[in-house]
Amino acid sequence: MRLSRYFLPVLKENPAEAQIVSHRYMLRAGMIKQQAAGIYSWLPLGYKVLKRIEQIVHEEQIRAGHIPLLMPTLQPADLWRESGRYDDYGQEMLRIKDRHERDMLYGPTNEEMITDIFRSHVNSYKDLPLTLYHIQWKFRDEVRPRFGVMRGREFLMKDGYNFDLTKEDALHAYNRHMVSYLRTYERMGLTAIPMRAASGPIGGDNTHEFLVLASTGESEVFYDDRVTELKLGTRDVDYDNRAEVLGICDEFTSLYARTDETHDAAVFEQVPEAHRKVGRGIEVGQIFYFGTKYSESMGATVVTADGSRVPVEMGSHGIGVSRLLGALIEANHDDKGIIWPEGVTPFHCGIVNLKQGDAATDAACEGLYKALKAQGLDPLYDDRDERAGAKFATMDLIGLPWRITVGPRGLANGVVELTSRRSGESEEMSAEAAVARIAQIYADHP
Repeated sequence: MRLSRYFLPVLKENPAEAQIVSHRYMLRAGMIKQQAAGIYSWLPLGYKVLKRIEQIVHEEQIRAGHIPLLMPTLQPADLWRESGRYDDYGQEMLRIKDRHERDMLYGPTNEEMITDIFRSHVNSYKDLPLTLYHIQWKFRDEVRPRFGVMRGREFLMKDGYNFDLTKEDALHAYNRHMVSYLRTYERMGLTAIPMRAASGPIGGDNTHEFLVLASTGESEVFYDDRVTELKLGTRDVDYDNRAEVLGICDEFTSLYARTDETHDAAVFEQVPEAHRKVGRGIEVGQIFYFGTKYSESMGATVVTADGSRVPVEMGSHGIGVSRLLGALIEANHDDKGIIWPEGVTPFHCGIVNLKQGDAATDAACEGLYKALKAQGLDPLYDDRDERAGAKFATMDLIGLPWRITVGPRGLANGVVELTSRRSGESEEMSAEAAVARIAQIYADHP
């Protein structure tokens, strides 16, 4: 994309309403525009990152054997009355009436609707196990929406639901989700710690939430810092192998990691003092096992091998897709702007032309732009008639991981400058070598 043809309404000054780094930089980088309290338009740069995050979530869900579908944002209230949650959920639920005076709601979650879909189409144990998920907009009427997309009222969420014959099968689905989530966050360049947590209005007595460490996090976190060193890496996980999946879950949950709700000071003191840490965390996902809570109340049953009919065992699993974008910025920034990890960057690299209008420099930039595109990469070429300082400031603000700088002096020596946004280190090399380096970097970050 040529920046002269792109819509990127960057701001030079910090917006007064932005209280945390991610909100401030998302506004300044032209990623979002507030339309009402806690409700945002996603401008092209923000939307691009949102779609990259969404794609990673889809890929890892499908890798784990989960099946995508799409449910509506509006739901009939009668389904929630069946489960008993319509009156229990509280004022966070936006309740509305259609033109026929039927009670509707803007869905904050989808346990009732997915259970209705299941009971309408699945009758036999032979159709199990089954896990369905979607990525859809949700609405929760927060009393004090703040911190931009971190605590908005409208948000994009992946929510998945497993249906199993036995508790053992459902707990394997729970563990499978834990591993798939760990891989999802890792691909985005995040360290998300799984911690036992409270289930809240979803229900059930077995749940873990995933927290990214950040000073602006809403939860106090007690943890053994060795848990942050654990990685799945390129491990090829067989999601059908229960022992393997359980082993990975045990590996990631064996070291102490708890929120306030579940913190045990006596147990925490058993962690070696050098590894004992207290910080704050941003919740970016949660998984639940709640057994037959919804299937019993809503009649989601299957016929077993002996002809009896039993309610299915269920769980739900959510990732805050739009919230993740804010968490990524909170974990990856400096005083100049955002620093995107390669896995989620809106553009793979930036090209800065130091002397727009100079024939040789323009030609070199055009050559780089086409060569990168030929490699299947998505570069952002700053071809504006702007001073160099302004171009560098824009690139630093929007946070592309790599920048190629092209100017007459370097071209006279047959080189361009490749700069890492994260380290700030620069290296001179030929244009061809710069393209090859960028292509290799992204081959290692699929």
